[in-house]
Amino acid sequence: AAPPAGDETLRPVPAASHDPAEHTLLVMLRLPATHFRPDASYGGRYIDDSGRASRRRRAEELARQHGLTLVDDWPMPVLGLDCYLMRYPERESPERIIAKLARDPQVEWAQPVASFDGMASTPPAPAAEADALYPVQPAGRYWHVAELHRETTGRDIKVAVVDSGIDASHPDLQGQLAVNANFVDGGATPAENHGTAVAGIIAARAGNGGILGVAPQARLMGLRACWQQPDLATRCNSFTLGKAINYAILNGAQVINLSLAGPPDRLLDRLLDVALERGIGVVGAIDAKAAGPSFPANHRGVLAVASQPARGKAAPAAGAEADPALLAPGNDIPTTAPGGRWSFVSGSSYAAAHVSGMLALMAQLQPKATPTQLRRLLQPGDALNTVNIDACATISRLLHHCSCSCTANLTQRGVGP
Repeated sequence: AAPPAGDETLRPVPAASHDPAEHTLLVMLRLPATHFRPDASYGGRYIDDSGRASRRRRAEELARQHGLTLVDDWPMPVLGLDCYLMRYPERESPERIIAKLARDPQVEWAQPVASFDGMASTPPAPAAEADALYPVQPAGRYWHVAELHRETTGRDIKVAVVDSGIDASHPDLQGQLAVNANFVDGGATPAENHGTAVAGIIAARAGNGGILGVAPQARLMGLRACWQQPDLATRCNSFTLGKAINYAILNGAQVINLSLAGPPDRLLDRLLDVALERGIGVVGAIDAKAAGPSFPANHRGVLAVASQPARGKAAPAAGAEADPALLAPGNDIPTTAPGGRWSFVSGSSYAAAHVSGMLALMAQLQPKATPTQLRRLLQPGDALNTVNIDACATISRLLHHCSCSCTANLTQRGVGP
């Protein structure tokens, strides 16, 4: 789908530029003084073309001085920076180049282009038939979302799905995407497995014979920052993710879903700091196999989500620096697949999608609530470590009355009739 009218953000990017093996760095240069900067409505488009050309010439000269080639650029006005993707020679040491760039007064910082993966344990397999799947959805059996929808549907809450491409023509997703933008290569957004599955869990339409999204009246911002590989794995990098998160912040996202994981990343951490300061709820998938801190789950303020573990297994933790993990359905989840199909998927990617849908339901009822306040509703004070989300009890705490089949849970917490 094309970007909104007047938006020129989706400039083509050379295909090789999103391949981490292509010897690239990100170089951040400070934007000019305020009176030269784009206005507050800026979403990735340079308003002052002469200013843009001048800044790009400056970046090209900087690249030549350090033996680099300028590949692409993207403004990050929420950080007061221009972000440049530069390629270095194959035999050159990126650490040495970064150290040299750090001494240049024009450069705010430089960093490697990190790689990130979608948190799906296995590629989606097609469902045998496209029958009504609500009865086998964990969100139906355990969260009772159809009953919750009597009270809240996430109406008009903007949820940014920063992921691989979403199939906007899928019967369960038609009309659900306010934006379907491509930050990987600037072309038409392809229909890919991971993004389509995540989008369906969050906001599949009701009454189409397939699944029912947790927040079926939310407005999705499909922001393709990841791409599907031949083995169906999902890959992203710092540059593509940075562009998409920057866009989400500037264009009114109320929830950002990051069903992915990778190493800590300075650019992405800075962008999430801005998102959280602006009251945007950020949901991230936990990488249960990570040996150390990972992005985004370890970023303080992010709602880090893992799949509910199988019986007898311990739940993964988000990490010492992060808030305790939330647990949501993430095993054998029926959801949307490209080509008008449905499939069963597993992984913390899909657990995170459930929580993003929950935030949309909650935001409709409490539009001024901060991410911290919403988290407290999802994870009451008596849950010290990880916690299974009780959707009925959470919505009932907001409504001050029982919203579905949750009387026993609410009585234990002193809520409800």
